[in-house]
Amino acid sequence: MGNSGKEADASLGYLTRKDTEVKLPRPTRVKNKTPAPIQITAEQILREARERQEAEIRPPKQKITDTGELADYRLRKRKEYEDLIRRVRWNISVWVKYAQWEESQKDFSRARSVWERALEVDYRNHTLWLKYADFEMKNKFINHARNVWDRAVSLLPRVDQLWYKYIHMEEMLGNVAGARQIFERWMDWMPDQQGWLSFIKFELRYNEIERARGIYERFVECHPKVTAWIRFAKFEMKNGDIVRARNVYERAVEKLAEDEEAENLFVAFAEFEERCKETERARCIYKFALDHIPKGSAEDLYRKFVAFEKQYGDKEGIEDAIVSKRRFQYEDEVRKNPLNYDAWFDYIRLEESVGEKNRVREVYERAIANEPPAPEKRYWQRYIYLWINYALYEELDAEDVERTRAVYRLCLQQIPHEKFSFAKIWLLAAQFEIRHLNLKGARQILGNAIGKAPKDKIFKKYIEIELQLGNMDRCRKLYEKYLEWSPQNCYAWSKFAELERSLGETERARAIFELAIAQPALDMPELLWKAYVDFEISEKQIDRTRQLYERLLDRTKHLKVWISYAKFEASAMAPMGNDEDDDDSEEATISEDQKKATISEDQMKLCIQNARSVFEKALNYFRTTAPELKEERAMLLEEWLNMESSFGELGDVALVQPKLPKKLKRRRPISSEDGISGMEDYVDYVFPEENNAPNLKILEAAYKWKKQRLSSSDD
Repeated sequence: MGNSGKEADASLGYLTRKDTEVKLPRPTRVKNKTPAPIQITAEQILREARERQEAEIRPPKQKITDTGELADYRLRKRKEYEDLIRRVRWNISVWVKYAQWEESQKDFSRARSVWERALEVDYRNHTLWLKYADFEMKNKFINHARNVWDRAVSLLPRVDQLWYKYIHMEEMLGNVAGARQIFERWMDWMPDQQGWLSFIKFELRYNEIERARGIYERFVECHPKVTAWIRFAKFEMKNGDIVRARNVYERAVEKLAEDEEAENLFVAFAEFEERCKETERARCIYKFALDHIPKGSAEDLYRKFVAFEKQYGDKEGIEDAIVSKRRFQYEDEVRKNPLNYDAWFDYIRLEESVGEKNRVREVYERAIANEPPAPEKRYWQRYIYLWINYALYEELDAEDVERTRAVYRLCLQQIPHEKFSFAKIWLLAAQFEIRHLNLKGARQILGNAIGKAPKDKIFKKYIEIELQLGNMDRCRKLYEKYLEWSPQNCYAWSKFAELERSLGETERARAIFELAIAQPALDMPELLWKAYVDFEISEKQIDRTRQLYERLLDRTKHLKVWISYAKFEASAMAPMGNDEDDDDSEEATISEDQKKATISEDQMKLCIQNARSVFEKALNYFRTTAPELKEERAMLLEEWLNMESSFGELGDVALVQPKLPKKLKRRRPISSEDGISGMEDYVDYVFPEENNAPNLKILEAAYKWKKQRLSSSDD
């Protein structure tokens, strides 16, 4: 195995594998990588390579001295070409070189024979026909050339170059009739626009206007395109026939008004009328075009119309042009994104400023047809205002009551009330019916709203309407429905009780309040209790109010409740009545205001004592049950101090001052997820009883220690 590389191998010609290995030169390692002092450019290298290039080896030129050598030369060349053709028969360049060589030898019949043989190989190659005909024309074989051209256009009628060359030859020979005949043959094949235009230019070169007009008529029938009609009209305009030119444009508009390139036709027609000083015609053309062309493809038309109005129009015309331009911009925006409701709003405002009812209604209908993609309220919040604006427009601007009613009805049908609803739509529809004295329709709408999608706004507005109409029984029923739907709504309970009180039904109002506070869950109970307390105070039911405060304190011991209770006790001073003993005429002359102002000092002292009792109870609660609420306790004492000050001579500030705390500014660590992140300042309150707390704690610890010693000694 070790000598396998050194042994001869028969498959390698009895060479060893080492002999067959390719030995590449070892790459030289560049030690010095600094740049050379003399730099050589690539241009210099190429120049030196070209200078050192050896001269091309060319065969020597032969000189033919007699006919025998010439015949031998021709025989040899023909044999070479024939051999080459046999090998590469489909190579057209070989045939062309062969024919051109025969032509150079002035043997035209042989050359013609070669061309014909080449055409048998590939007659679809139009280059071959062109070179063949060029050979005949160059050597002035006109009839032969005509024959070649005739055969070429018969076999390849869709190659325009063959027709052009054929016609050009006849025209150069002065055979105008022949050239026209060739054009006519070509037109039978219905070529592209350039072929027709070449025929027209040919006729115009010989001043054949009528013939050219006839060709244009055939041209626009063959190619009914905007560019063809515009060329026809410009031809008539150039020849000074304005009536014919206008007629051409009118025919074009009749046939191509719906074409994709109709914009260019209308612009050209309007510019033609503008050049003819027919500004009213041009304006009518522009307006007709703007009404019939899709907005997305009329950008150039709008720009030209605005420029036209600025040049020729009055103020109204210019404004109309500007409105049309803005209309185009809005159309483009809503076409790109039909759900862009802000663009629809702007578009509608534009149309409303113009004042065309049909157009405004059309835009509204198109806008409301773009329903949001999902039945979620956030998608509908902008969309619903399209309906609102539509209904208000029909009611206020168009003054169409039935159409407004239909808009509201369709809107309410379209909203998915089982998922969400809009109270404003229900209320607007009901208010519309009320404005038009259809009270039954308004009640029906609001009743449907409560049945399908009850909301606070709907209940409040419905109750307000019935209150204004004086239907108290309906109001009571509505409040009952309201509370059945939302029993935790304190606003509804308060308003219901307020209604009963306004009707003089005190017991009913009190019963409603009792039902309300008995509910297991309320959204704002503090407002309800406050309304109940205010109700009892207004009814001058001092004992009931006091009982209410006690019941409220059983539920919550909030600071505001204590303060409100204390203020109530301080203000619960009934004026001296003594109505039973007031029989004297002098006392009878005392006014009611004077009676209220005449309050006995004993009664005031009793009220102050009651207020102090409330403050004492509150202070005891905060000291024993909630000692951590130091700030609330301090606020309570401050309120008590202010109240004592307001009592004047009957007040006793010294009763509160010893209980006031001291304010101390302290620092405490700020705890976070990563641990303690810093320190913060806070205000701490130190009450008088807390100053003796350390000594009490020491005594208590000593007592416990002594007790432990005694128990251990007994053991």
